[in-house]
Amino acid sequence: MPKIKDIAKVDRPREILEKYGPEKLSDAQLLAILLRTGTKDCNVIELSKKILKKFPNEKLLSATIEDLSEIHGLGKVKATEILACLEFGRRILKDKKSALILSPKDVWENCKDIRDHKKEHFVVFYLDTRNQEIQREIISVGTLNANLVHPREVFEPAIKHSCAQIIVAHNHPSGNPEPSDDDLAI
Repeated sequence: MPKIKDIAKVDRPREILEKYGPEKLSDAQLLAILLRTGTKDCNVIELSKKILKKFPNEKLLSATIEDLSEIHGLGKVKATEILACLEFGRRILKDKKSALILSPKDVWENCKDIRDHKKEHFVVFYLDTRNQEIQREIISVGTLNANLVHPREVFEPAIKHSCAQIIVAHNHPSGNPEPSDDDLAI
């Protein structure tokens, strides 16, 4: 497995980015730039490919520091840097658009970030009179199959933001989208 310094300069991720822009890089090459170094047995591009193989597509968004640290060559520092970059991107996207919530599908689309979590996440959308999202907040993180939320935690931000309406949602770590009896009771 060649080291990065053994790869022709024109084929290295940084040089490709400088010459052609980030959109020309593969996901592994982009991640390699963030990681900077590999190990003595695995160059940074191969390390990036291992990460993306273990966490394909949106699975990386729900990875934890512990999950990432299980990969040989990826310690807590690099795992933390990856998660920080992912969160930064998530915040930019969130700030870029004020979501318009007109249907259950809109709520579903705006809950992508909590779908694959291993614990229940209870989220509240605070909306204005035009159904524009004022704020979206994860109120509580529960267990594998339960989540305890006090009404005060839901309604205090609603009053603070002068919301016209709220929408509550939570993920099911099992992946089953059908509401439980407890969900229906609420």
